[in-house]
Amino acid sequence: MARTVHCVKLKKDAEGLTVPPLPGPKGQWVYENVSQAAWTEWQTHQTRLINEKHLNLLDPDTRKYLTEQMDKFFAGEEYDAAEGFVPEQK
Repeated sequence: MARTVHCVKLKKDAEGLTVPPLPGPKGQWVYENVSQAAWTEWQTHQTRLINEKHLNLLDPDTRKYLTEQMDKFFAGEEYDAAEGFVPEQK
């Protein structure tokens, strides 16, 4: 049976992650407050940022930047978009 969390991004109850996606307190917070769907959405956005901005994940400043963007993403604040990315029209 899947866990249910009240997702801070989706603002509703949804299926939770099966394990914390990050180590430490930040990973535990995500595990308890972010749904699987919202985490997948973040991973897609993070990948766009990494690719479009040519980020180096070995750089501590890059990891700090991505953590800040993730916090904004889940808090519903304005976060950076990948330059030139145009969402698919539905």
